Amino acid sequence: MERMQQVVGRARAAFNSGRCRSLEFRMQQLKALERMVQEKEKEILAAIKADLHKSASNAYSHEILGVLGELALAMDKLPSWAAPQAVKKNLLTMRDEAYICPEPLGVVLIIGAWNYPFVLVMQPLIGAIAAGNAVVVKPSEISENTARLVADLLPQYLDRELYPVVTGGVPETTELLKQRFDHILYTGNSAVGKIVMAAAAKHLTPVTLELGGKSPCYIDKDCDLAVACRRITWGKYMNCGQTCIAPDYILCDPSIQGEVVERIKATLQEFYGEDVKSSPDYERIINKRHFKRIVGLLEGQKVAHGGEADEASCFIAPTILTDVSPESKVMEEEIFGPVLPILTVKSVDEAIEFINRREKPLALYVFSNNKKLIKRVISETSSGGVTGNDVIMHFFLSTLPFGGVGNSGMGAYHGKHSFETFSHRRACLIKDLKMEGTNSLRYPPGSQKKVDWAKFFLLKRFNKGRVGLVVLALLGIVAAVVIKNHQSVLKRKALLIVLAVQRLGWLSV
Repeated sequence: MERMQQVVGRARAAFNSGRCRSLEFRMQQLKALERMVQEKEKEILAAIKADLHKSASNAYSHEILGVLGELALAMDKLPSWAAPQAVKKNLLTMRDEAYICPEPLGVVLIIGAWNYPFVLVMQPLIGAIAAGNAVVVKPSEISENTARLVADLLPQYLDRELYPVVTGGVPETTELLKQRFDHILYTGNSAVGKIVMAAAAKHLTPVTLELGGKSPCYIDKDCDLAVACRRITWGKYMNCGQTCIAPDYILCDPSIQGEVVERIKATLQEFYGEDVKSSPDYERIINKRHFKRIVGLLEGQKVAHGGEADEASCFIAPTILTDVSPESKVMEEEIFGPVLPILTVKSVDEAIEFINRREKPLALYVFSNNKKLIKRVISETSSGGVTGNDVIMHFFLSTLPFGGVGNSGMGAYHGKHSFETFSHRRACLIKDLKMEGTNSLRYPPGSQKKVDWAKFFLLKRFNKGRVGLVVLALLGIVAAVVIKNHQSVLKRKALLIVLAVQRLGWLSV
């Protein structure tokens, strides 16, 4: 308890010193993080290999490449992201300065996940640093090698007080969650997500929860099945199925189920060869507890392909299940492993109904030659994200927010969305002390005339072609209404201006 208080206290003191607010400092820290990734690439790849049996090429493309891309984007766009954003003004604030100023939230907590143990810590960290925050980093203890490496490397490259790393398991995380943060981002399952949210609520701390769920994949009969199955196979079995946005199950017409199975089997052989276990491109389940959980999901199921498992090495072969019942155990929880159930539906209507009966997923996939059908599925369902005619790829487009909805999470990040998640959009209006007469409309005593004039100023719409003249006319009216000296004369003049403007058709009535 005391240790966690000290860690968070030092981070808050460092934030309050103001040193992480300047863009120069933020850029310096981002460049240092980039240098860390480049200089320690071999060590990072080795740690990921030790945790997930992932080849160097897969680890680089799945984890390091995304981090370097996010860093390059943040460093390039940070000046524009952090700049005040002017907003439109109404007639009563035309002479004033109005803008939105992004400002740091304070001290934020990032709790990473074990399935992509490097990128799922580093990507949100990049956004939090870019936004000017202090960050407490908590990597997942399940991917122990990567967690140990992150704890060792970050203090060598980043400000130690502003960006501390906390390692450990449930007790350490529990104590950490008792501390007050200004934002918490957690990646993991919904059960722990509820614990994080409950802890955050005690301090009214906002949260971003990147959870999961059963992401459906609907295959229309009017579809290039060879391409569809190839893309589905890639997304489902990469990282041994341990991807939060992997297609969890397939929905398709009974008439194409057999062909879908055969095409996935052929693609598996193309990707991993005859002996999947010896393929350098096929990972392993993270630990024996998860291995036993996944194997348990196969009980009583019709295995169309795969099913082989070796507990000693946490190996589970790519597996396809057919004729799966919606009420079966494998359909009750997110699989998070290399098991792909296929359920048959007779129409897209039935598929939509099936999806909507369940919790909102983190991702949804639709394959069809008919783009109207794809857009219909999008419009009649809800999910964190959607990719049509592919899987997972929306994750890699930094201009799209990545996040869940409902049971699959809340909030989003990636690219500019990360910066916005870790920023407060502060509303700023700066007025001068002149033209006090224009404020008479809002000062007591009130009257119906004041209400009528206020409605005119704030609710009247005018055409854009002659904006300048209209504005001048309305400003004349403001002066006429509110200036007490010679009030009646000025009101008559104002009325003449309004009549002239309306006759010219400049005002939309």
